[in-house]
Amino acid sequence: QEQLTESGGGSVQAGGSLRLSCVASTYTHDMYFMSWFRQTPGKEREGVAGIWTRSRDTRYSDSVKGRFTISRDDADNSLLLQMDSLTPEDTGMYYCATRSTFSHAADWDQADKYQLWGQGTQVTVSS
Repeated sequence: QEQLTESGGGSVQAGGSLRLSCVASTYTHDMYFMSWFRQTPGKEREGVAGIWTRSRDTRYSDSVKGRFTISRDDADNSLLLQMDSLTPEDTGMYYCATRSTFSHAADWDQADKYQLWGQGTQVTVSS
């Protein structure tokens, strides 16, 4: 059974950096697009960054553009998120997710379009 496992979360001061990793137990052609989402209590999951696994084209939310970088390492089926210049507003539980189909690039950050999710890794940024 396919599984996603995130790691790399932790506590950091504002201005610091973290690198998140998401490893897939197995890579399948269904993992057409992969993304990172984050969620804080009482709020919906927010799409942070996404990547087409073949073309490597990327998408970012406006709140992280220029600070976060999403990438994929085929060697170990991992999805990476380099997070720099962190602010307290970046605090939350970060999840990786995959989806197998795409009709409109604009809906890359729609959580209900994703079929497989990891369990999440907590990121806490203090001021």
